[in-house]
Amino acid sequence: MSELAISFADVEAAADRLKGVAVETPLVESPALNERLGLQVLLKLETLQRVGAFKFRGAYNRLVQLNEAERKVGVVAFSSGNHAQGVALAAKLLGMPALIVMPADAPKVKADATRGYGAEVKFYDRLTESREKIAAAIAAERGAVMVPAFDDPHIIAGQGTAGLELVRQAAARGVNKLDVVITPCSGGGLLAGVATAVKALSPSTALIGAEPAGYDDTLKSLQAGVRTPMTPTHRTLCDALETPCPGELTFPIVHRNVSDVAVVTDAEVAEAVRYAFSVLKLVVEPGGAAGLAALLAGKVNMSGGKTVGLVLSGGNIDPDQMGQILRGEL
Repeated sequence: MSELAISFADVEAAADRLKGVAVETPLVESPALNERLGLQVLLKLETLQRVGAFKFRGAYNRLVQLNEAERKVGVVAFSSGNHAQGVALAAKLLGMPALIVMPADAPKVKADATRGYGAEVKFYDRLTESREKIAAAIAAERGAVMVPAFDDPHIIAGQGTAGLELVRQAAARGVNKLDVVITPCSGGGLLAGVATAVKALSPSTALIGAEPAGYDDTLKSLQAGVRTPMTPTHRTLCDALETPCPGELTFPIVHRNVSDVAVVTDAEVAEAVRYAFSVLKLVVEPGGAAGLAALLAGKVNMSGGKTVGLVLSGGNIDPDQMGQILRGEL
C-alpha cells in the first residue's frame, strides 16, 4: 500500500480477485445524449453489476481476503442499502455469516434484497441512534470483522476496478483520451478508487465528483484543503450519498487527484432519473444518476474537452419512488 492508502497495483490486484466473480459492466454510448450535450459520453453501467451497484466490487475484494478464522465468525457492516447488498452477497458467495445495520427508512427494495442474499438485518432510527455504535457493539460481541462502506483500502481498491475497466473499454472503442471522468460521490470510496485507476492509465484526464446539495462535504473539504464535516439539515433523493464527511483514507486520494465536485439539486437528479429511463432506457437510482444530473444541468466544466466517461453507479430504486419521479411528483 502507498502512503495514499492504495496504489494502482492494488486496483490491479483487486481486478484479479474479482475476475469471473464481478460483472465487467458494459460501456455504452447514446447518440441522443451525445447530441443533446455536444459531447461524446461513455456510460459505465454499474447498474448492471451484481447487486445492482458498484458496491459489490469493494465488498468482495475485502471479504475474499479474510482468513479462515475470520470467515467462520463473519462480518458486520452498516449501510443504507447498496453496500449492505454488496457485503451480503459477497458473504454468501464466500460462505460466511453477515449482519447489516440499516436505517429503518432504507428503501424497501434494498432491505429486502439484503435479506434475500442471506444476511441478518438490524434496523435503527437514523435520527436518534448511531449506526456506527450499534455495529461496533455487535462486532465486538461476536468477534466479527467490521466492513466499512468506503474508508478501507481494500474497499477503495475494489471500487477502483470500475475505473480500470472504463479506461480499457474506452481504448478498445478507439477512445484513447478521456477528457473527463465523472462519478457520484458520498464517502469517496468510488471516486478515490476510480481516480487512482484513471490517473495511472490517463494522467491528463480530469476527475470530477458529483454530490447532492446539502451533502457537498467533499467539495467543501477540497476548498478548505482538509476534511470538513457537515451537519445536514434535510434528506435528499440521493439516499446513497448522504455521508456528512469524506473518509480519512479516501480524502487524501481525492484531494490529490480530483479537479472539482459538481453539486446537484434533487430536482436536477429527478430529471436525470427521468431522462435515463425515457431516453437512455436505463433504470438508475437517484444517487447513481448524480453525475448524469451534473452533465445535463451544465454543471461540469469540460475546459474545451469533448469526451466524458460517466459512471452510473447504481440502479436500486424503490418502485414507488420511481413512479413518483416519472410522474413529476418528485
